[in-house]
Amino acid sequence: MKKNKELIITTLIGRGAECNGDFSSTGSARVDGCINGNVTVTGTLIVGVTGNINGDIQAQSTIIGGEVNGNVTAAERTELTQTARVIGDINTEIIVIDEKAVFQGGCNMNQETGGKRPKPAARAVRAGKKTAKEAIAEALKEVEEASREAAVEELETVQEPERP
Repeated sequence: MKKNKELIITTLIGRGAECNGDFSSTGSARVDGCINGNVTVTGTLIVGVTGNINGDIQAQSTIIGGEVNGNVTAAERTELTQTARVIGDINTEIIVIDEKAVFQGGCNMNQETGGKRPKPAARAVRAGKKTAKEAIAEALKEVEEASREAAVEELETVQEPERP
């Protein structure tokens, strides 16, 4: 079981505050106001329900509940809550999108791979299919045998009436 990391917010941009220009912070930050510029945070960036960012985001992880008009790059994880609205691309390792969140853009979750994934050898694919077929056939045989055994047991327990 994974231990929950305690999130300590070192920077807060409150509701009604407006920042025009790029913003950067060490540690974790929460934005409930508006930032018109790019945002760089070394820890977790939380965009509250009233938060609005018009620019690109770079952070270790992001939790977005407000509006983002720009690309999001989060090395570890990006979460869009049900009130989130993201217009832009997301690059992250793990993504969680709640049911009513709005996301319009592309998503790249393979940051470390430079090219295409290698295809498995044709023999391995055929062998996998063959093994799956064999497993299904074996399971069907077991079910058939079990139903036969149950029918035999049922017949054995039913006694014929004695004849006079």
